Amino acid sequence: MTTFKLALATAVTAAALLVAPLAQALTFKIATLSPDGSAWVKVLRQAAAEIERQTAGRVTFKFYPGGVMGDDKTVLRKIHVGQLHGAVITAGGLTQHYTDIQLYNLPMVFGSNEEVDYVRARMDPVLLAGLRANGFVAFGITEVGFAYAMAKKEFSSVADVRTQKVWVPDGDLGSARTLQAFEISPIPLSIADVLAGLQTGLIGGVAVPPVGAIALQWHTHLKHVLDLPLLYVYGLFTLSERQYSKVDQADQKIMSTEFTKAVNTVDADARRDHLRAISALKSQGLNWAPAPAAEVAEWQAYADRASVKMVEDGFVSEDLYVSLLQHLAELRDGAR
Repeated sequence: MTTFKLALATAVTAAALLVAPLAQALTFKIATLSPDGSAWVKVLRQAAAEIERQTAGRVTFKFYPGGVMGDDKTVLRKIHVGQLHGAVITAGGLTQHYTDIQLYNLPMVFGSNEEVDYVRARMDPVLLAGLRANGFVAFGITEVGFAYAMAKKEFSSVADVRTQKVWVPDGDLGSARTLQAFEISPIPLSIADVLAGLQTGLIGGVAVPPVGAIALQWHTHLKHVLDLPLLYVYGLFTLSERQYSKVDQADQKIMSTEFTKAVNTVDADARRDHLRAISALKSQGLNWAPAPAAEVAEWQAYADRASVKMVEDGFVSEDLYVSLLQHLAELRDGAR
């Protein structure tokens, strides 16, 4: 081989070695409704930067914050076709793929944060394993907080709420069925359309955690809140199993470690944010009214029937529902 050919071969080999790692780089496109600069987006970007550093650029991320990719329903469709590879998404949005992920969403199943923490410590791994078996990898569950009924007109009883035009997230079958069990006919809208719906009178009430009401500015068109936690609301940062499986195991371990830390940070902060948001709503003049004892019992009776109905219809697995009730009984009995 001539000196020229040897030099050329060496240059080609060196170039191939430099290009090979780049060819193996895998990009995850992630959508979230959270605005750029929010705690969620900041924490995820930090975790992503650390993953990129530790994997030497083999795994990279591109984020689409602020709902630019659409609501949960639209984002899941884009994940299905490979246009996106992950999202920060509500549990309700994932029910079309794994119905048991809504287990904690059963109405009025929890009476306190202590009960939430006790059950989650024992059942989160079960739900995450079930979600993965259905095509999504999640790194933990993130609390949003208890949802309260909020409306333009004063109310307290179930009958009062039936006279309101109540919003339900479009595509969230679990929430729709829950309202129907209360004999409330919901109006499905995407989250992006709720503010306009409140402004125009298309809807007159929502069930939402205080932090969500403030972040989305819905509270500016609401006047009354029933001081009765109706639903425990939570979300997940999840990736497509199809895309995640393309990452080698060593890099998967790095991703799991960093994203689990990120999710745990958001989850811990959410409890404090929830309490601050309640104070903020009260200070801004919303009428935070306690529910009379008789009406609390009525709400609870409807909630229990709704949960049983969802189990009977197969929207929540009976064995998981029984496990949840057993854990609650353990805690409540121990507290006596």
